[in-house]
Order: sequence, then C-alpha cells, then structure tokens
Amino acid sequence: MAFNNFHPIVSRWFSETLGEPTRAQALGWAAIRERRHTLIAAPTGSGKTLAAFLTALDDLTQEAIAGPLPDEVRVVYVSPLKALSADIHKNLAEPRAGIERIAESMGLTPPRITSAVRTGDTPASARAAMLKTPPHILVTTPE
Repeated sequence: MAFNNFHPIVSRWFSETLGEPTRAQALGWAAIRERRHTLIAAPTGSGKTLAAFLTALDDLTQEAIAGPLPDEVRVVYVSPLKALSADIHKNLAEPRAGIERIAESMGLTPPRITSAVRTGDTPASARAAMLKTPPHILVTTPE
C-alpha cells in the first residue's frame, strides 16, 4: 500500500527486513511524501523513527542512483537526548547498509549515503571532519 512511492530498492529492503508497514508508517509516509508538516503519535515500537527517516533515505537513494550525491547535509535530525542521538545514528546504519546490499544485488551502483552524530561531546577533530566532508544525514542535539 505505502510502498508504491518508494524506489524499488528501498521497498525491497523494507519488505524483506520488516514486512508490512505499521499504520503509523503508512500514514506518516503519505503525509511526509506530500511535504506536509507531520506529527506521528504512536506507541513505542510502532516504527515512528523509520517512518520519519525512510522517505529521506528514499529521496537520497533516488538521487544517488541518478548520480553521486554531493557532500552536503540534506537531513538534520534533532534529538532531545545525547543517548538517543547515538541510537538513531546506529539505527540508520542498518537501512543504509541494506539499501546498498540490495542495489548491488540488482546490478546498480550502491548509493553512498553518509550520516554522523554531532553533540556537545563531539571531539574537535570529528567536527572538523564533518565540515570538510559533511554527512548527508546529521543527527544532533539542541545543545
């Protein structure tokens, strides 16, 4: 139902990894794809974070398939807690790796989608590296 707006690589990753989308995801994707301001209120474990990120990952995948993505921040995720920002970054690694794997299996150049975390504790060397080569997805905290 909600997969027809995603690139086949992204749809395949989701269905092979997670099966069917939750109600929160299906409704969230529709609103996000239409570029509407979207608030997803649903229980823990209902896929809210992936509902928010999958459209962004899909946009980046489609652009990367068409040609290399420029090194610039395209998505900013502001996490209220430092610990949560690390979890979000870690949870982004799985879909990015899965999308790359599926692209390769389909004979396509895998999309190179990068992400990084920046908090008040991020070392100066890591901050400098992010300025030199910005990630496509930046997870940060309000500090």
